[in-house]
Amino acid sequence: MALDSKIPKGPLADKWTNHKNNINLVNPANKRLIDVIVVGTGLAGGSAAATLAELGYNVKAFCFQDSPRRAHSIAAQGGINAAKNYQGDGDSTYRLFYDTVKGGDYRSREANVYRLAEVSANIIDQCVAQGVPFAREYGGLLDNRSFGGVLVSRTFYAAGQTGQQLLLGAYSALNRQIGRGKVKMYNRHEMLDVVVVDGKARGIIARNLVTGEIERHSAHAVVLGTGGYGNVFFLSTNAMGSNVTAAWKAHKRGAYFANPCYTQIHPTCIPVSGDHQSKLTLMSESLRNDGRIWVPKHIKDVEAIRAGKLKPTDLAEEDRDYYLERRYPAFGNLVPRDVASRAAKERCDAGYGVNATGEAVYLDFASAIKRYGKEQAHIKGLDENDAALVKQLGQDVVRTKYGNLFQMYEKIVDQNPYETPMMIYPAVHYTMGGIWVDYNLQTTVPGLYCIGEANFSDHGANRLGASALMQGLADGYFVLPYTIGDYLAHDIRTGPISTDSKEFDEAEKSVRENIEHLINNNGTHSVDHFHKKLGKIMWNKCGMARNEQGLKEAITEIAELRAEFWKDVKVPGTNDEFNEELAKALRVADFLELGELFAKDALLREESAGGHFREEYQTEEGEAKRRKEFQYVAAWEYKGEPKDAVLHKEDLVYENIEVKERSYK
Repeated sequence: MALDSKIPKGPLADKWTNHKNNINLVNPANKRLIDVIVVGTGLAGGSAAATLAELGYNVKAFCFQDSPRRAHSIAAQGGINAAKNYQGDGDSTYRLFYDTVKGGDYRSREANVYRLAEVSANIIDQCVAQGVPFAREYGGLLDNRSFGGVLVSRTFYAAGQTGQQLLLGAYSALNRQIGRGKVKMYNRHEMLDVVVVDGKARGIIARNLVTGEIERHSAHAVVLGTGGYGNVFFLSTNAMGSNVTAAWKAHKRGAYFANPCYTQIHPTCIPVSGDHQSKLTLMSESLRNDGRIWVPKHIKDVEAIRAGKLKPTDLAEEDRDYYLERRYPAFGNLVPRDVASRAAKERCDAGYGVNATGEAVYLDFASAIKRYGKEQAHIKGLDENDAALVKQLGQDVVRTKYGNLFQMYEKIVDQNPYETPMMIYPAVHYTMGGIWVDYNLQTTVPGLYCIGEANFSDHGANRLGASALMQGLADGYFVLPYTIGDYLAHDIRTGPISTDSKEFDEAEKSVRENIEHLINNNGTHSVDHFHKKLGKIMWNKCGMARNEQGLKEAITEIAELRAEFWKDVKVPGTNDEFNEELAKALRVADFLELGELFAKDALLREESAGGHFREEYQTEEGEAKRRKEFQYVAAWEYKGEPKDAVLHKEDLVYENIEVKERSYK
């Protein structure tokens, strides 16, 4: 199958407007005749389900959580980008577009990214109308802060809980449609297969996670908004339940999987404390606005700190290495995530890590507290030289901006970050790869759409901070509701889709066989045993730095681990009850296939770009080294075993941006 991205012709700034003006529409009366399934109810899926129902479609929405408001979008902290230029600092649609393509290391599709920047401003208006309590300045205008990889302030935020507040906005819109009867909500249901009839996606097979019942659900189109696959690493900042199953089942039914090796390592996470851990905690990138990142300059000081003989606060300024400010003077602590992560790894690998494991650097707010304190003292006409007063006033400002994040850190680490620097280290966070989609957000399976983090479309090889929420809501509120009509216009006389067909029979049979195998296997090791093993292979050989030998080893080891899993996994309980181990086993089975394709994709991409860092391809200064021959999207077609997957290339053409060496110096 040839990849057709369906990018509209014409000038970049006019593509989306002209496309909307020329695609097919479904009139309001006919929308009542059409059913749409939406899988996932985070920001992308929740906003899509609410908007499609508002338009008049009949929507079935599915989530594996006990409520849509528990989707992992709730965990996003720092903010959401939009090109409104409220600060008057030179921001624009083009600037947001440019920063996003550059931040993704020139590995994203121009047309999609420009559209994202174009509709970003609408998202803020929509969310304000829903009552999202964005932070405001003294005069009442919405406040903005800066994030990594940009030179302007365009990030709207609600303290350190922006994702939660945005999700509550989408959830309220979704609840309204549930109340109207336009959305039928299926909580505690997990999609386990896509049903394709006559070449079109016509429904799903789902498992009721409470009763174990296998259900058939039909529709004229299926939309996946199921998030990313970071938990293939076992340890990540993702919620424990986050998985790749829906996307992977779609892949096995014909949807190409694009750029699986593009995974984001977030630089600002609480370091791993031991093998007992099952999840990592993210500290918002917004902290890098005011926090300064450093390690000691001298090994003797590192050793003293590790031994507990020296406190970081005792170290003089001249004995600290603010390495991001040193290496990247133009952007300093606000370099993109991939750059900041590799820089932290480099310092720790060189022996300057400050915790017991040697895998931590400091994020220090002492300078910000002093700066804000002096400013507040000046405003209030108080003594700016009173150190105790300045410290108190400064802490009050920081508490207002980041208080819940500081509280979370103290609860986890049992250290007061107002008094001593936070310790942070990079961890797996977001996946830029995902299901391949065209300009309409349709996959290579007609009638199957994919939105938000589950698709590959907007971030290239590295996502800029605060752009995940932007993409999810852009797709759900302002893109998919237009583009899906172009496809559904041909279904207004189709009538209801029957679930009594050989395609539904076959899909359900496949699901049942997998479940029965796992339940009856009676092996000797738990699901977590295999998941942890997979995670260690992925982190050690497909993590922050990759090389040819390690990737080849990973491919072999993952294939062997997968074979062992199917022979030796033990899943207690039965399939007709609430059985979280069974649900977990089904998800890990898919991770074991994805992991191998991930490593294969990374092996074939013989360059470094964004979050994909091949040790063989770096500049003399240790920066990522792109190669022009890899200026394409790698879209993989399923052919059985991951080793047999077939590569299809979508060439990336840049007509509005000059592709050059990425520099943040």
